[in-house]
Amino acid sequence: MKLDGSIAAVVTGGASGLGEGTARALAAKGVKVAIFDLNAERGEAIAAEIGGVFCEVNVTSDESVAAGFAKARAAHGQERLTVNCAGIATGQKTVSRNRETQEPRAHDMAQFEKTVTINLFGTFRVLSQSAAGMVTLDPLEDGERGAIINTASVAAQDGQIGQAAYSASKGGVYALTLPVARDLMNEGVRVNTILPGIMWTPMMAGMDQKVQDALAAMIPFPKRLGTPQDYANLALHLAENTYINGECIRLDGAIRLAPR
Repeated sequence: MKLDGSIAAVVTGGASGLGEGTARALAAKGVKVAIFDLNAERGEAIAAEIGGVFCEVNVTSDESVAAGFAKARAAHGQERLTVNCAGIATGQKTVSRNRETQEPRAHDMAQFEKTVTINLFGTFRVLSQSAAGMVTLDPLEDGERGAIINTASVAAQDGQIGQAAYSASKGGVYALTLPVARDLMNEGVRVNTILPGIMWTPMMAGMDQKVQDALAAMIPFPKRLGTPQDYANLALHLAENTYINGECIRLDGAIRLAPR
């Protein structure tokens, strides 16, 4: 897929972090970008800067996602590229103890369900609705009609203490990549997933600089946090390289997460 003005793209979570970096990188190529996010103020501002369109979308709702696609397609036409970056990070042990009484407490199931609902169900909801539109397009070179890029995490493979919910949600995204690629193989739609490591995001920016430096020192090479531009570079390559399909790629500087 050649990324230029003939291509329409949707980026979920495009109002910040990895999604924002990807939206900006795609727009720099001339791609018509629609940003899906809940942060309307920030999303509208970024869309205006890059000449795109903002769609206020809650990825946990079929109706909200459908309305987002309707708005994006009305503005730019049917998307050929969707990048799923919307998600949340949570942490809680399977069993925790009260610091004073040492009384054990089971994991909060509402938090577990929320994490999976946004990260896993939300990703699949967006990709399935997007793919249903992509298959109506005329094929490009190699018979390609579209490409979908999901975001999992290295926690899908080496989750840390307190990451049961998060790892399960991202592990689900990792696991669905190949079967969905196989589901869509005769439709000309490719599906790949990126597994980011320790990335510099707005959440990371709120941490003390010493903490950021300590995290960077853990990474084998290069000894720095990953950036939205690093993510965007890989996402754009996955969009452009038609022969990469059904693949999950770690973007992590060779780190393997320790238990804590």
